[in-house]
Amino acid sequence: AALLTLTRKRGAATYAQTLQNIPETQVTTLENGLRVASEESNQPTCTVGLWIEAGSRYEDAKTNGAGFFMEHLAFKGTKKCPGSAFEKEVESLGAHLNGYTSREQTAFYIKALSKDMPKVVELLSDLVQNCALEDSQIEKERGVILQELKEMDSNLTAVTFDYLHATAYQGTALAHTIEGTTENIKRLTRADLASYVDTHFKAPRMVLAAAGGISHRELVDAAKQHFTGAPFAYKGDSMSALKRCRFTGSEIRARDDALPLAHIALAVEGPGWADPDNIVLNVANAIIGRYDRTFGGGKNQSSRLAALAVEHNLCHSFEPFNTSYSDTGLFGFHFVSDPLSVDDMMFCAQGEWMRLCTSTTESEVTRAKNYLRNAMVAQLDGTTRVCENIGSHLLHYGRRIPLEEWDARISAVDARMVRDVCSKYIYDKCPAIAAVGPIEQLLDYNRIRSAMYWIRF
Repeated sequence: AALLTLTRKRGAATYAQTLQNIPETQVTTLENGLRVASEESNQPTCTVGLWIEAGSRYEDAKTNGAGFFMEHLAFKGTKKCPGSAFEKEVESLGAHLNGYTSREQTAFYIKALSKDMPKVVELLSDLVQNCALEDSQIEKERGVILQELKEMDSNLTAVTFDYLHATAYQGTALAHTIEGTTENIKRLTRADLASYVDTHFKAPRMVLAAAGGISHRELVDAAKQHFTGAPFAYKGDSMSALKRCRFTGSEIRARDDALPLAHIALAVEGPGWADPDNIVLNVANAIIGRYDRTFGGGKNQSSRLAALAVEHNLCHSFEPFNTSYSDTGLFGFHFVSDPLSVDDMMFCAQGEWMRLCTSTTESEVTRAKNYLRNAMVAQLDGTTRVCENIGSHLLHYGRRIPLEEWDARISAVDARMVRDVCSKYIYDKCPAIAAVGPIEQLLDYNRIRSAMYWIRF
């Protein structure tokens, strides 16, 4: 028994040792502006991906949905590997190919054996510069996307957040949905999609990121071989500056009494990616916590709002969020409740916001910081999460921020900082509200606005 205990202790690294033993992220910028970044480890597998500064925010009303359309077509063959040959090429490596599109970035990544890294880089290069865009595939994917849009309408959480963006950023590109409108998907042509690729898929807007058992030098050599052609060349007029997306305090209500539950999201304007206030706001969200009826713990949960939700049956679930973009963000909470509990849940949630601004305690902050540290270390699980972390950081911050630095920033937060920063963003601010379902009990906007401050004597 003593020997087993010694073995366990020898194999377990402390939290501080874990942060110190993370390999350095190496970054090389090629002559055409492509950033190549990697974290080397002794893993037998690797994840290599392209993170591109492109998404629905870079589209206008007529082309909204082009990026999402391109994500679908990217996997449907290239000029070198037409049709299903591209997918077969990936499968022959035993690899896993995936991708996603958001409002400000697009990603394509492949998880494979470390020895196949050069081939993976070649496939990614082929995917973004030689997408076949065959008319038959375009029409086929058009039908697939239209079906997806119908299915998305039943995801009321996603619908609520799309409405939240639409009302918070009225008349700007951030109000667009990622998937685009049904009318646009029906109308987009091959020329529209080719123009989107030619405009946005350029080397200065890309990060080639990798994590796992690979050599940075070999990664750079592979990038130089496959990412230096004419399609990746920078064009002076292709990178127009993003227009400022101004936040508007307003609301969208989509009342439907036939639905069983109400989905409500409330948000104020938050900071952009690089703002240091984000750390403090994440601590504040950890204090609020999250809740679902499937959770254990009941009213003994550390989150006051969760305890209230259990004790008074206020909601089915709630979750705070801090969604950041390059120059703005949405800081708020979303909850799902029965029709007759909407007012009580909104009252308690806004009360927690006011308490963050006026009476946050050190014990709550300590608990929240430990929660954030746990979530931060969880990013080390698997090469895919590390690779995504590298790619996203270089797009958002221009560098990969080490976990030691994140830990230092979290450690510096105290109760006074939480009160001050929350007061800066929440107190007496006009919120944006999106509500879907049986929302008759949701009070008038002016009543909700009046709960964004306390009259104190």
